[in-house]
Amino acid sequence: MENHRSEFHLEKMCETLQVSRSGYYKWRMNITSMQQLRKSQIMKRIQYHFSDHNKRYGSPKITRLLHLEGFKITERTVSVYMRQMKLRSVVSRMYRVQTTDSKHNHPVAPNTLNQQFKTLKPNTVWVTDITYIPCRGGRLYLASVLDLCTREIVGWRLSNHMETSLVLDALKAAYTAKRPGQGLLHHSDRGSQYTSKEYVEQLSLRYGIEHESSGKLLR
Repeated sequence: MENHRSEFHLEKMCETLQVSRSGYYKWRMNITSMQQLRKSQIMKRIQYHFSDHNKRYGSPKITRLLHLEGFKITERTVSVYMRQMKLRSVVSRMYRVQTTDSKHNHPVAPNTLNQQFKTLKPNTVWVTDITYIPCRGGRLYLASVLDLCTREIVGWRLSNHMETSLVLDALKAAYTAKRPGQGLLHHSDRGSQYTSKEYVEQLSLRYGIEHESSGKLLR
């Protein structure tokens, strides 16, 4: 009856199908209330997913999440609901964290490896790096020491800063674990942490390790 109201009079359809007008209106009100209830439920889930993902998710991603929850809904409808709720995703530009600060006045070690990153003996060349790990609560910085022969991470430290103490702790962990002999070459980028006086002195005076550097951050 609902689908043919534009073609036939309601009274005629009720008479033909032996349906009371009050019964029809009751059914129609029930359908409308069920639709409103479903819409309200979906809007609550849209609001939840939008807030849970830091207001970055638009209708495509939220639609996929709703499908996982069992809601059958189109991306267009989700987009309409989001406009009604005044929810607009905020797309932030990709921010690249600078872990290498080469603009300093520290002396720079020579590049003796000259990009020839191959060695056949463990504890001959160690390669160092700092990278960052994005987390919900902010960023963590990982300082690592890699044996160029075995590709083993021989020492590392994780912290919420990337000061010189971070790379010193990673170096100490590597040395304590491997106790390398004389002739070990330490390769780093030209960042201020690795060229600092404190770090260079630890390499040469405490550990007897030769220092060399490159112009690019190793990955």
